[in-house]
Amino acid sequence: MARGFGRLRREDLLRTACDVIATQGFAHTRTADIAQAAGVSQALLFYHFETKEKLFAQTFSYAAQLDLDALAAVEEAGGSPLDRLRALLRLYSPIGKSKSWALWIDAWAESMRNPDLEEMSRRIDLRWRQSLRAIIEDGVRAGVFTCPDPEGATWRIISLIDGLSTQLTVHRRVLPRARLTGFIRTAAAAELGLSPDELG
Repeated sequence: MARGFGRLRREDLLRTACDVIATQGFAHTRTADIAQAAGVSQALLFYHFETKEKLFAQTFSYAAQLDLDALAAVEEAGGSPLDRLRALLRLYSPIGKSKSWALWIDAWAESMRNPDLEEMSRRIDLRWRQSLRAIIEDGVRAGVFTCPDPEGATWRIISLIDGLSTQLTVHRRVLPRARLTGFIRTAAAAELGLSPDELG
C-alpha cells in the first residue's frame, strides 16, 4: 500500500512540476516554487529526486513520455507506411495548446548546463528519429517511398519540424500553423518521392 502511494505521490509531483516549469521556465523555477504549488515540503521533493537537476530531468521525461506513449500507440496500430507517416507527422508537430513544445525548447537550452537533462532529451529525441526512420525504411521496402538515404531524410525531416515548431511556439504570430503544416508536408514528400497531397 505504501509503495502504491509513493508512486502516486511521485506522479503528482511531476505533474505539478510540469505546470510550474511550463509557466516559469527551467531557469526561473525554484524547487520551493514546485513544493509550494504541490503543497509539500522541499525535503519531500529531494527525498524523491535527490537534486534539482534530477527533478528537472525527470519532469521533462514525464512530460515527454506522454508524447512517447502516443507514438507507441501509432506504432502498435500498424497500417501502411504512409498511414503511419501521416500519423507521426501529426503527432510530432505542435498542435493545440500542448505544453510539450514549450518544455522541449526550454529543455534544449537548459541541457547545455544540466547533464541529466541533456542525457534525457538526447534519448527521447533518438526515440522519435528511430521511429521515423523505421517507417521510411518500411515504405522503401514496400515500394511506397523512394528514398536513397533514410538516415539523412530522417534527420532533415525531424530538424525541419524542430525548427519550424520552435518558431511557431516562440513567435506565435510569425508563422501560421497551416503554413507550417504545408512546409512539413512539402519537405517530407520531396524526401520520399511523394506529392504533398499524399501526406494530407
